[in-house]
Amino acid sequence: MNQLNELALPGLQRTRIKICGLTRENDVDAAVAAGVDAIGFVLYEKSPRAVAAARAAELASRLPPFVTPVLLFVNETLANITAASAQVPGAILQFHGDESPQACWAASVQCQRPYLRAARIPLGEAGRGFDLLKFAQDYSQAQGLLLDAQVDGYGGGGHAFNWSLLPPNVNAHLVLSGGLNAANVIDGIVQLRPRCKTLSVDISSGVEVPGQKGIKDPSRIREFVAAVRQADLQLNLARP
Repeated sequence: MNQLNELALPGLQRTRIKICGLTRENDVDAAVAAGVDAIGFVLYEKSPRAVAAARAAELASRLPPFVTPVLLFVNETLANITAASAQVPGAILQFHGDESPQACWAASVQCQRPYLRAARIPLGEAGRGFDLLKFAQDYSQAQGLLLDAQVDGYGGGGHAFNWSLLPPNVNAHLVLSGGLNAANVIDGIVQLRPRCKTLSVDISSGVEVPGQKGIKDPSRIREFVAAVRQADLQLNLARP
């Protein structure tokens, strides 16, 4: 049985992929062509990858069916979240600042959209002090929890936290982010998939042209997607 047929068997798991921080049509098209599941647009003006809501709507209009747009907010007002969401039909909300469970849920209800909540995990051994189980309980209404590295400002800054320090069993859908690239994503998936309901991955700087934030490299996108699929194959073939 060849590898493609093996992955097509029922019951086998597939890691979903989000590429975040897109700013150009060519990059959206390259991500779609590579087979990603979601495209993220940063609506945080202090980010070097920021786009306006109208620009996000233009880029999202290129997406085919079953590729989901995601709008990333940082401590934004409910009015601005609602206005941005109205411009991008079908977009999921992603909260990456200091938003409380109540604020996230209020926006989700107001916009009638599911939401993701970013958990900022301290780097190094300090990661042991982050209570992901409590975080998951506090944000139990989130569609998923995005695990990113805690650095100055908001966003992971291309840094990876210590995945091995996470709890062995988290009752949530997790999205691994922060410092991912084609070289380390297999290890991240192998370590974390057994610890949660489902695992997805989210990458931004790891598929960019070096030194050009917001400018994606199609070859790096393809390499990353191929590595994720290799991790899926490795885990599925190891199943009893």
